[in-house]
Amino acid sequence: MKISRIARYFPFRSRGKKPRRKPAPFLTKERVIAKKRHQCPFCHRHIEGGELEKNLFVCPDCSHHFRITPRERILFLVDADSFQETEEGITSLNPIGFPGYDDKIRRMVNITGLDEAVITGIGSIDGNRTVLAVMSFKFMGGSMGSAVGEKIARAIFNGVKQSLPVIIFASSGGARMQEGIFSLMQMAKTSHAAARLEEAGMPLFIVLTDPTTGGVTASFAMLGDVTLAEPGALIGFAGPRVIEGTIKQKLPESFQRSEFLLEKGFIDLIVERKELRPTLSYLIETHSPEGVR
Repeated sequence: MKISRIARYFPFRSRGKKPRRKPAPFLTKERVIAKKRHQCPFCHRHIEGGELEKNLFVCPDCSHHFRITPRERILFLVDADSFQETEEGITSLNPIGFPGYDDKIRRMVNITGLDEAVITGIGSIDGNRTVLAVMSFKFMGGSMGSAVGEKIARAIFNGVKQSLPVIIFASSGGARMQEGIFSLMQMAKTSHAAARLEEAGMPLFIVLTDPTTGGVTASFAMLGDVTLAEPGALIGFAGPRVIEGTIKQKLPESFQRSEFLLEKGFIDLIVERKELRPTLSYLIETHSPEGVR
C-alpha cells in the first residue's frame, strides 16, 4: 500500500484491526481495585470486593466514587452484547525520541491490557445507539498523546458519518509531554472534530470523572452540549498546588471539585454513577432528532 508523504509523519501506528463483534471482556489485570477487601479512603470503611462491585464501585456509606477502568464502565453502561470496539490497534510512536517512552508504553499495555489510554466504540443505551469514548487514567495518567487524540477524533467523526450522538468519559492528567508538540496538536484536532459534530447537528455529551485536568480540560472536555460530572471529581487545568504557589493564596477546600464547578456554572449536572445510564439515555432521546435507535 502506498503511503502519502504526510502520513509518514503521523506519530501513531494503526495495525488496521477489524472491530470485534462481541461484548467488551472484563480484564482483571486492568482493574484499579485488585484486592478482595477494600478500605474507603474517605470514611475508612472496609468493604468486601463483591459488595463494592455490586454498588458500581461506590462506597455504600459515604458515596465516595472509586476510580474504575474503561471496561468496567462500559459493562454497566451499555446494553448487554451491544458494544463494538472501534479504532483498535492504534498506538503511539515516539516522534521526538523521548528516552524510555517506548518501554513505558509497552509496560502500560501489559499492565492495563489496553492499546492506549482510551477505548472507543459504538454501543446502545436503552436501545439508543451511541458512539462512546472512555478514557483510562491507569494508562499513563490518561494523558492525551497522538494515538489518544486520533482515536477520540475518529470516534467523533463516526458520530458525524453515522448521525449518532457521542459520549466521552474524560479522565486525564492532560497532554502527554513525552510527545512534545505532537501531544499539544491533539487539542486542536479533537476540538475541530467536536465542531464538525455540532455542524452535523448531533449532540456531544461529556462526563467528567476523577481526575480531568490539563490539555484535556482545555480542549474537548469543555465542548460538550451537556457536561456531566461524577461526585467529588477533580476538574481543572493546573492543579491546586500549582495555583496556590502562583497566586500565593490558600484556595477553598472544595476548589476544583465537581460540586464547586457546578456552583460556578462550569458544568450542568452532577450525576451519581448508578444514575448515569438513565440520565444519558434521557439525554440521547431528548437531544437527538427523533431519537437514535
